[in-house]
Amino acid sequence: MIRRRDIVFGAACLAALGCAEALRPRTRVTLMKDEPLTDMVPARMGPWILSDSGDIVVPKVPGSLADRLYSETLTRRYVNLETGREVMLLIAYGGAQSDLLQLHRPESCYPAVGLPILNRAEHDVKLPGGITVPAVALTAGSTGRTEDILYWTRLGEYLPRSAGDQRRERLKTAMAGIIGDGVLVRASTLRQSETPDYALLEDFLAKFVTALPADGRRGFIGSVRASEIRPTA
Repeated sequence: MIRRRDIVFGAACLAALGCAEALRPRTRVTLMKDEPLTDMVPARMGPWILSDSGDIVVPKVPGSLADRLYSETLTRRYVNLETGREVMLLIAYGGAQSDLLQLHRPESCYPAVGLPILNRAEHDVKLPGGITVPAVALTAGSTGRTEDILYWTRLGEYLPRSAGDQRRERLKTAMAGIIGDGVLVRASTLRQSETPDYALLEDFLAKFVTALPADGRRGFIGSVRASEIRPTA
């Protein structure tokens, strides 16, 4: 004989399964243009020009974490014609952000290669039109090497500043039935003085965004911010 408790338990399991299926994301939303990053990212951005070393090719290992996380990555070195300073730009793009495939933030990547994080702070990147991009400023280093980093991440239309924010925003999109794309934009430079070079990196990233094609900016900073950028006189 089937006991009443078993019937209730079975009904609860079916209800949970139905809820899970109803909440499963079904709609793909992509903000990035269907164009290679190498074509979208300019070789010159104001006084910043692509270094003679060109693009730094990082081979993708089939089945590796990076291969599963990112649809495309771009790494470049830029040199400032006025000062000679050098900045490295890294862009990592993932076409579908899910529970298993999420952008890895520099706070975890740098320590993994032997460069502990020495400082972390929120830092807004100012763009023309009075808008800002919520970013994170880091300093990583070990004996003989100090690297200053400024980066942001975009998940769908959100720009989360922490791993916790990233998880919450991904849950919001999942609850809405959406699988969004995501991008990590990171600029870094080797420190040449006792003070952080965040202002240098902010200038570089602001020129990077404004130099992008107008119809491609939303893939890097979201639709709303991209629409509010006004060209400088």
